[in-house]
Amino acid sequence: MYLKIMNCKFLSCVCITATLLVTQSTDAQKATSPKPGYVTAWSKPAASKKVTRPKLVVGIVVDQMRWDYLYRYANRYTDGGFKRLLKEGFSCENTLINYTPTITACGHTCVYTGSVPAIHGIVGNDWYNRDLNRDMYCAEDSAVSTVGASSIAGKMSPRNMDVTTIGDELRLATNFQSKVVGIAIKDRGAILPAGHSATAAYWYDGSTGNWVTSTYYMNQLPDWATDFNNMKWPARYLSQPWSTLYPIETYQLSTADNKPYEGTFRPGKAPVFPYDLGGETGAPFKAISSTPFGNTMTLEFAKKALEAYQLGKGDVTDMLAISLSSTDYVGHQFGPNSIEIEDTYLRLDKDLATFFQYLDAAVGKGQYLFFITADHGVAHVPGFMKENKLPGGVWSEGKAVSDLNKVVKEQTGVDKAISGASNYQLYLNHEAIAKAGKSAKDVRELIINALLKDTCISNAFPLQELMTTTLAEPMRTMMTNGFNRKRSGDIQIVLKPGFIDGGKTGTTHGLWYAYDAHIPLVWMGWGINAGKSNRTVGMTDISPTIAALLHIQMPSGNVGHVIEEITQ
Repeated sequence: MYLKIMNCKFLSCVCITATLLVTQSTDAQKATSPKPGYVTAWSKPAASKKVTRPKLVVGIVVDQMRWDYLYRYANRYTDGGFKRLLKEGFSCENTLINYTPTITACGHTCVYTGSVPAIHGIVGNDWYNRDLNRDMYCAEDSAVSTVGASSIAGKMSPRNMDVTTIGDELRLATNFQSKVVGIAIKDRGAILPAGHSATAAYWYDGSTGNWVTSTYYMNQLPDWATDFNNMKWPARYLSQPWSTLYPIETYQLSTADNKPYEGTFRPGKAPVFPYDLGGETGAPFKAISSTPFGNTMTLEFAKKALEAYQLGKGDVTDMLAISLSSTDYVGHQFGPNSIEIEDTYLRLDKDLATFFQYLDAAVGKGQYLFFITADHGVAHVPGFMKENKLPGGVWSEGKAVSDLNKVVKEQTGVDKAISGASNYQLYLNHEAIAKAGKSAKDVRELIINALLKDTCISNAFPLQELMTTTLAEPMRTMMTNGFNRKRSGDIQIVLKPGFIDGGKTGTTHGLWYAYDAHIPLVWMGWGINAGKSNRTVGMTDISPTIAALLHIQMPSGNVGHVIEEITQ
């Protein structure tokens, strides 16, 4: 009974309080009720805070740029190029590629997708296609045609890439109002970074001297690009010999000019300055790719594209993805200790200074987000290593496959047991093995045992047994990230440090070692604070960092993490 009385008293209080509140609310509404036709401040929706973004994102991938190039020639760099980057920007000093193989197509794809070959599908510049029984190029597309020339150089597209890029995500975030353009001498350096939904991608056709694209993007070359081609820039750049930028005796950080382990432009011709490329090669259109002037031409074409597409001039963020390919061509031919590569980077430094000045004027200093990185590093030339009593040597994939097929034929009767080889992997001919009534496992073990006898090889194992094979870190993780079940091979080959798949001259890349995997990463411009960090970050961290800065979704196959230090 007592509880009932208390409940009644409580309910009465509630009712009285509610009545008073309703009365007060009604009186207040009457007092503040607007006259017909008027809108009061309290009736307006709250203004939403606008998301701030840069006008333009500019990414430059310097093909084959080792991290140490940032500092090796620092005393000779100008104030406006690499020095400006390191002074005004934020350098991620310990940026590593977190997969193998460290190859051009993989690198460009990973930078702009935040993904790895195991997911995005670009496992090399090419790979053996089991369904087609032939090697397949990363960007090949027989369904499209060349635009800008009559050659086959434009039969390319990004369709072999299985994920989105940061450019695709930017386009999605702005309902495709953002413009994304990719530019490089190499087709794969323009196509893969730009993404599937790119506004355009352009690359250089060495057979004609023209910048081209494909019908994947457009059916006719724009007038500005045609005008650029009509200027015949390759012939102009190569009308003078390639001489050193400074007196040759001042190149104290390089080997002597003439070394037997350097490649030549023409057989029998010594690799020495000056290079009269038009006369020496007979193909000046193609030759520009192997000179510093290829980088100069690429950046000039990029300026024209920026102007034509009005990048950074609209209400949404645009993106320009540039790859500088000539550093790779020069590096392969002469090696990282040559006068040729030193001169290439001294000239690139000046080109970057000019390009930064252009961006400051065209877009506005502090209005664009800029980053520079590399798709991979490079090994020292084995001849140079031998000359200086350092470990290294040469291994031939072609010879190895030929020798192994002979061994398998002799011992099992299986003809051509290895059907393909690419990216330090061997592909077994499962059809031939089964037809001969042999076990694929037995053939595989026979091949691996033979490989392990090779003094150039440190390891060889079945890729299907990657997770149970004893491997040091980060090798296991890098190889796992690079293994794509549908496109990778059956047997992984690991060369010893300093060894390359090549010949007597020049060098290459592709392995997990630091000289191939340690790359520069410097940010500058919008939202970036000056500084540096030695914390280990991955190549795959670039795209999610851009996504975080732009407040957009990261690419579909992303495995990277945001680099928070650059804005702190």
